[in-house]
Amino acid sequence: MTRRSEDYRAEDPCVIPLSKLDVSEGKRFQDDSMWACFERLRKEDPVHYCQDSAHGPYWSVTKYRDIVAVDTNHKAFSSEQGVTIVDVPGEHWTPSFIKMGPPKHAEQRNTVGPIVGPESLTNLESLIRSRVRAILADLPRNEAFNWVDMVSIELTTQMLATLFDFPFEDRRLLTYWSDVAVTAPKAGHAIDSWDKRSTILSECLEYFTRLWNERIKAEPRLDLISLMAHSPATRQMEPSEFLGNLILLIVGGNDTTRNSITGGLLFMSQYPSELRKLTDNPKLVSSAVSEIIRYQTPIAHMRRTAAIDSIVGGKQIRKGDKVVMWYISGNRDEEIIEDADNFMIDRKNVRQHLSFGFGIHRCLGRHLAELQLRVLWEEILSAQLGFEVVGEPERIASNFVHGYSALPVQIAA
Repeated sequence: MTRRSEDYRAEDPCVIPLSKLDVSEGKRFQDDSMWACFERLRKEDPVHYCQDSAHGPYWSVTKYRDIVAVDTNHKAFSSEQGVTIVDVPGEHWTPSFIKMGPPKHAEQRNTVGPIVGPESLTNLESLIRSRVRAILADLPRNEAFNWVDMVSIELTTQMLATLFDFPFEDRRLLTYWSDVAVTAPKAGHAIDSWDKRSTILSECLEYFTRLWNERIKAEPRLDLISLMAHSPATRQMEPSEFLGNLILLIVGGNDTTRNSITGGLLFMSQYPSELRKLTDNPKLVSSAVSEIIRYQTPIAHMRRTAAIDSIVGGKQIRKGDKVVMWYISGNRDEEIIEDADNFMIDRKNVRQHLSFGFGIHRCLGRHLAELQLRVLWEEILSAQLGFEVVGEPERIASNFVHGYSALPVQIAA
């Protein structure tokens, strides 16, 4: 019988029989107790089969080299059945280019690529810097505030609005739709059914369809909607495919950066010696950004489906099996990353992490994410702002987006 997520108990993963260890429980990520589970799998069963979970049977791939092997072999391990451990019911399925193979994948990905290309990023840097300065200047003094809402969400949502040329006054809708899109329905929660999720996302589609109709009548310009509306690879998309690509771009542009912004401040609070290194040597900012992204791993996993019978880590994986690459575990693999459980902003090979994935589906917006984090920390250092974390972080109960809903912070006196 398949276990429901509400059956979760915070058992010690060291005493659970290995055959019953299910690392996919969202509650483990909410209470930050999943680390011991992944450590055990890396040591005892790096490619682990879980027969009984809320998401059906699946393979966990938990070590760095095995994850890279799966991620770079799109012919053997397909994304076409979905990229999360959750199986979306057919009537609620939305195609997108991350769920496609060549050649259509590359055609659609290349359509939106210019907006995060080198020239565009150069032009965006001054805008990001001015926004960061304004956000930091507006933070409350002498009182606690929620860093997630006032900094992480605000900065990334402003950026998303720019990328889509989305009405700025409605930009928080992008955050809302992103949160809904990555939420698996659960009884008793705000999104309690797939129908409710689809109803809300249909509002997203309706809003963006109005923008599409405006852009397709205008001259092409450098925003995501205009790029898709004028490209032969995307201008004939069905509504469900348009929605799927919107969700991909919104979530991709939101969650990675947003949760790394929060994680970065939390880690600097937990490792004050690393913050001192940074304040003493601001040239370490770029290195610190890469370490923040590794240590946070904002997308905890990506899923593939075996397209053929394959061997991974000595295990026989059959065609049709669900294969989950746990980036969050691979980023703590001591065989590849020395002292991986510690946060070290000046570590060697600091960019050697899994957070952006590998292969044809490597994160399209990774350089934009790094740019926003770099500018934020440059401006914090320049303004000589000190931040004190004054309460425990509130984490979300998701095995996909490794993130936060709140982090209480106060500007240090």
